[in-house]
Amino acid sequence: MTQQQHQARLAFIGGGNMAEAILGGLLACGYPLSQCVVSEPIAARCEFLQSKYPGLQTLSGTHANQTAVNGSLSSTDTAALAKEGAIQINPTAGSTDYTPAEVVILAVKPQVLRSVVVDLAPVLQARQPLVISIAAGIETSAITRFMAEGLSASATSDDVQAKQDLPPVIRVMPNTPALVLEGAAGMYATADATEEHRRVAESLMAAVSKQVSWVESESLIDTVTGISGSGPAYFFLMMEAMEDAGVALGMDRETAKALTIQTCLGAAKMAQMSEDDLKTLRVKVTSPQGTTDAAIKAFEAGGFRELVQKGVVAADARSRTLAKELGGSKL
Repeated sequence: MTQQQHQARLAFIGGGNMAEAILGGLLACGYPLSQCVVSEPIAARCEFLQSKYPGLQTLSGTHANQTAVNGSLSSTDTAALAKEGAIQINPTAGSTDYTPAEVVILAVKPQVLRSVVVDLAPVLQARQPLVISIAAGIETSAITRFMAEGLSASATSDDVQAKQDLPPVIRVMPNTPALVLEGAAGMYATADATEEHRRVAESLMAAVSKQVSWVESESLIDTVTGISGSGPAYFFLMMEAMEDAGVALGMDRETAKALTIQTCLGAAKMAQMSEDDLKTLRVKVTSPQGTTDAAIKAFEAGGFRELVQKGVVAADARSRTLAKELGGSKL
């Protein structure tokens, strides 16, 4: 993220672990704290974020989400909302005056996304920010429908074009290694998202993800879920099994764990840096009739490849099911 690029005003709706990971990664890359606001309903979480990122503007309360997106054009406006109890603001923040959000990052749990978006719909339509959703399992079409639903209740005869004036949506499937700035993310953009929208979204996610990949079909986000979204758990399971095997053979657990983790890191680094494909790398370290060959044959005899494929397919299928359950007209 270069200094020459415009650094958009960001509103995080939800201040959980993934939102914090993105925020922390951006700040580590030099993104200005003054351009970020976090709306988070849990007061203790706001206090934690305030202590970790001194000066960060956090909001909570019934009008927090709308205020984060709509901006606070004057201290008087902010003070009035605070006096009403509609928002609680960070008293240590440098300023309570900030402009409307140019990018809104929806980082709430999928189960509450509908109510959040319905509530935000009028300000999203008015301000037209880029909307980035990291909520698992909810398609862009559902998010658009939630916005239209929120507008329909207050629509007048002058709002005939409301559904056509909705902001663009980009859906992101990050993974938990983003918490240590080593994430992988799949991204999908609606047709009305411009190249500039894509650039902004990609630059934001690149702060915590070493690999950012666009997919042209939204259904492939489910496959992203099966590979990288859920993938860290697959490797944790493999490492857990290797550690247990070492212990079963007489090694102390600490040593078995340390060797397993470094082996995983080293193999990943080799795969990342080598020009060879993954199969070639495996063959190169598998001497015929050697120890690795014996292990690989045992894995293959046990149906290792088939098990991995079944796992990825199961995660993909579950993601599709969640999309129907959470993105339906009734939740």
